Amino acid sequence: MSSVPIFRSWVPQWLSRLTIVLVMLPTVMLFALSTANVSAATGFYGVEPADIQFSMLVYYSAIAAFTPLERRFFSRISTKEYFLLCIVLQVIITYFVYNTRELPILYICRFLQGTVNCGVTSICLTLLFAQLKSEHAREIGYTFFYGLILCASSFTSLVTAPIIDNYEYNVLYKVMIYVFIPGAVLLLLLMNRIHLVRKVPLYQLDWGSFVLYAPLLICLGYVLTYGQQYYWMSDPTIVWSLIAVLGLGAVFVIRQIFSKRPLIHMQVFRYRNFIFGAALVGLLYLVRGAFSVTTSYFNVVLGMDPIHIYELFIYNIIGVIIGSLMAARWIVKKRPTQLIWLAGFSLMLGFHTWMYFHFATEADAVTFIIPLIVQGAGAGLLMAPIVLFTISSVPFELSQSAAAVGVFVRFAFFSASTALINFFSLYYAKIHGTRMSDTITAVESGLQSRLHTYQAALQSRGIPADQAAKAATGLLSRAVQKQAFLKYAMDYYAMVSIAILVIMLIIIMAPFINRTIINVRSKQPAAATF
Repeated sequence: MSSVPIFRSWVPQWLSRLTIVLVMLPTVMLFALSTANVSAATGFYGVEPADIQFSMLVYYSAIAAFTPLERRFFSRISTKEYFLLCIVLQVIITYFVYNTRELPILYICRFLQGTVNCGVTSICLTLLFAQLKSEHAREIGYTFFYGLILCASSFTSLVTAPIIDNYEYNVLYKVMIYVFIPGAVLLLLLMNRIHLVRKVPLYQLDWGSFVLYAPLLICLGYVLTYGQQYYWMSDPTIVWSLIAVLGLGAVFVIRQIFSKRPLIHMQVFRYRNFIFGAALVGLLYLVRGAFSVTTSYFNVVLGMDPIHIYELFIYNIIGVIIGSLMAARWIVKKRPTQLIWLAGFSLMLGFHTWMYFHFATEADAVTFIIPLIVQGAGAGLLMAPIVLFTISSVPFELSQSAAAVGVFVRFAFFSASTALINFFSLYYAKIHGTRMSDTITAVESGLQSRLHTYQAALQSRGIPADQAAKAATGLLSRAVQKQAFLKYAMDYYAMVSIAILVIMLIIIMAPFINRTIINVRSKQPAAATF
């Protein structure tokens, strides 16, 4: 690492930190951009919602696959030149995304965006930690970074909703180009030409492992995204994708075990606390994934438009900030890890339980302010402490591999959460829809009464009788669909609540948790820890 200061002598510390945040924010937002408004994206590209979900997983798979390799490039190239290269590539690729409507080109560009994103994030993280000098600066820095990640989806949807409302969907990517440039130019002007980490020759890169790892992750994302839609093993593409996952996975693991310079050291799995922490990260992502059911509830049942939904999520962002500040303080004060985790999962349990009893066909937005804050606080209180525990569970020389495995776990469980929601939404909707249809058929008098009520209400607004009769049938069908969705949401949140209780019980029965000392002063996370 160079002895030359990172920033020019006249640059105040507040300006350097603000610049780092200005670069990090659009980088994090780019991850959630493809699903900022799925309906708008499907309409623009003329595809299914699953295709848009898969485009995000392609982006995610690129991050997970390139993370172990990226550090070598960062170590070889001067930080300023490396940053300039990454930003130029990011702008060019984003411009291609802006100009395409072809799904295969979109997938390729999203994958390339993910790989370049690793470089930008790696630089920003290293700069962030270099700017924090206090004894507990790293713990605070980690908490800030993971809090930013937790807010990424809600914040991206909030700021992009007015744009989608007034322009074509692809304009989002054009806006992102303009958002990238100010922070990037400012950072280039403020930085000296230095190496932030020890310079290492760029040789013997394990491209073979990367070529195995990236398709493995893409195939896994494909199976979990399209499995339910194609009836799982009934479709040959799902079968062959699953075979590819198993085959590539086996070859990849064997290659890592016998390679002198593996992409990921398999020795990390020898540490019990690391396995426990990684499993807990995955379970946290499954629990957090259930939050999308609440978003669907606001849209499908309450009929809220995207702008009002995402304005409501401001309270969830406030909760994340509160939870992250609590987590940082408790980590600095060295509070027992078990206590922090139990407090976080208790808040998550409170949110899901509250929502279970308050799912209804009609509700005011104000009703959901407190539970949204509670959910955000629970996520903020859990994310950083769990990740820090996981990284602290392995020796320093394995910390990069541990972080890379952590990215894989988050990718896999994020994808699994999407698959579970897709499966149970169809499963429970079919069960409850059939039951309610049978009930309505069995009680003909009630059915006719409801239809007459709808028809009379429509006619009172000036709609002709014949049109009102047809519309009344549609309103009844929509009412049945709403009730079926409510039943599904309640069943799914009941399962999640039970799962949280089991997780809390396991945490209570694992005394070794508090024996792991969180120490990250000499450890840095992987380039992109989404």
